[in-house]
Amino acid sequence: MNTLFTLGAILVIIGGICDLFGAIGLLKFPNFYIRLHAATIGTIGGAAVPLFGVALLALSTNIPNKYAIAGASLITGIITLLAAPAGATALAYAAHKTNAVEWNPKTDHLKEARK
Repeated sequence: MNTLFTLGAILVIIGGICDLFGAIGLLKFPNFYIRLHAATIGTIGGAAVPLFGVALLALSTNIPNKYAIAGASLITGIITLLAAPAGATALAYAAHKTNAVEWNPKTDHLKEARK
């Protein structure tokens, strides 16, 4: 086993652990906003990190089209890394602006900024 294979396998395992923690957070966290955080952890840690690991795994083997697989995995991981936080932020902002979620924050910086 070479170093790339080991590092790729570790990233895939880390992704599985992030998915597990994200799923537990979705079940256990009390409100929409905190659950959204857990979902984002599941998306970034559970999707982007394993895609980087798959890229390293593909580069470490002698399979055909390994550079195409690694490139596609890397590009998809980068797009996921950029899109997931932006989507979560848009969802949270929309939910806050429309008062779709009932919650009692200690401080509300968005509400203070509107005044």
